[in-house]
Amino acid sequence: MTDLQISGAGRLYGVGLGPGDPSLVTVRAAELIGKADVVAYHSARHGRSIARSIAERYLTDGQIEEKLVYPITVETTDHPGGYRGALDDFYEEAAARLAAHLDAGRDVVVLAEGDPLFYGSYQHMHKRLAHRYPTEVVPGVTSLSAAAARLGQPLTEAEETLTVIPGTLPEEELTARIAAADSAVIMKLGRTFPAVRRALERAGRLDDAQYVERAFMDGERIAPLAEVEGDSVPYFAVAVLPSKVAPLEPVEPLDRRADGAGAVTVVGTGPAGPLWLTPEARGALAEATDLVGYTTYLDRVPERPGQRRHGSDNKVESERAEYALELARRGRKVAVVSSGDPGVFAMATAVLEVACEEAYRDVPVRIVPGMTAAHAAASRAGAPLGHDYAVVSLSDRLKPWDVVARRLRAAAEADLVLALYNPGSKSRTTQVALARDLLLEYRAPQTPVVMARDVGGPTERVRIVRLGELDPALVDMRTILLVGSSQTQAVERGGGVQVVWTPRRYPEA
Repeated sequence: MTDLQISGAGRLYGVGLGPGDPSLVTVRAAELIGKADVVAYHSARHGRSIARSIAERYLTDGQIEEKLVYPITVETTDHPGGYRGALDDFYEEAAARLAAHLDAGRDVVVLAEGDPLFYGSYQHMHKRLAHRYPTEVVPGVTSLSAAAARLGQPLTEAEETLTVIPGTLPEEELTARIAAADSAVIMKLGRTFPAVRRALERAGRLDDAQYVERAFMDGERIAPLAEVEGDSVPYFAVAVLPSKVAPLEPVEPLDRRADGAGAVTVVGTGPAGPLWLTPEARGALAEATDLVGYTTYLDRVPERPGQRRHGSDNKVESERAEYALELARRGRKVAVVSSGDPGVFAMATAVLEVACEEAYRDVPVRIVPGMTAAHAAASRAGAPLGHDYAVVSLSDRLKPWDVVARRLRAAAEADLVLALYNPGSKSRTTQVALARDLLLEYRAPQTPVVMARDVGGPTERVRIVRLGELDPALVDMRTILLVGSSQTQAVERGGGVQVVWTPRRYPEA
């Protein structure tokens, strides 16, 4: 009890009633309902209360009933504070009514469908009264637990996470949350159903979605969500994306051919771990039956029961792409894992080169973008890419060095900031020095250079050096170089922190 709680006052109880069947009310909830002085419940203006109908068998004679009738049920009102203002006034008035009973020493039970603190109306009374009166919250079976029970399918298994999403979110946000989820329950359908259905379809999860209406209540309905008509959906319905963990059929040998609904998605995972994944990328990885990629990059993706992982060396991009397309042609949903953005010196081109061959032209291929190494490195240093810039790979494994040099020279003559990918490796040790010396023909020795290694990873290190002092020995394959233009600034701010930025405005000639 806090200092503000009133001595001798009645007790406030927020009592969860479960999903609708009175037999699912807990023993504690039934006891409290039966002996309460006051039983309060919310209702719409028609006066009927689902909460009261669930609790009716536990009510006793002589109890005071407080019907808390919402003044509005849709976001249309002439209240000066709008919809939210009208509700706030209603909650204040309802709390004052309950406080009068509590002050008189009466115990008050506020009924709540499901669980009182899970999207429940009771929470508004709790926030206004619990700090003033002795309070107990009695949990109840939630609608999402009831839906899973009626479906007979696990919501989560192993390391899966469950996402609970209100259908009232904007459609774009719904799509992103759904795409990123392992399993999910989408609440508050009703008039939001068309947007929820579109979001599920855009996220590629419509075929997985199940619809549960009025679980454990009269009028219960269960169906694949794709088969549900939007004009028949009530508020007391949920969409469920159950656990993905399930036995998978054995993979057929690669020389077998079978028609199937397979597809390849090339997924950009960003420069490092899970914090850099987009929601779309998370969803693509979660829904895949098979992951294909360079072993180092595959290791960054959390393992999921039932998924098959096909790792390979870093220098077999074409073979990896063909293997992924072959799996997809046999009906598998394949995610090709690529670091950074798959379209920037990565796996998207390798997959499309093979996918455009006659044998694989009918296999669907989708590209999911990711955070590029250049943008990640730039964010750590400030804003070196704030004006025009060029992206060049220093690798001469797939193109001759004279082509690299010609492109560097053209970018330098144009006074572009340069993002230099693949600067060096164990077998390529001369490119950084050659590029530095070439650029010094066009740039001052004090030009800022951002050296960023393993951005977002455990060995991240970002240094700012001058072009004339760039040491090739400090550069490896996990490093990216951002070379400033003639306008790029390196400025020391408070605390000795140095930032690099390129002005948005370029001076007149």
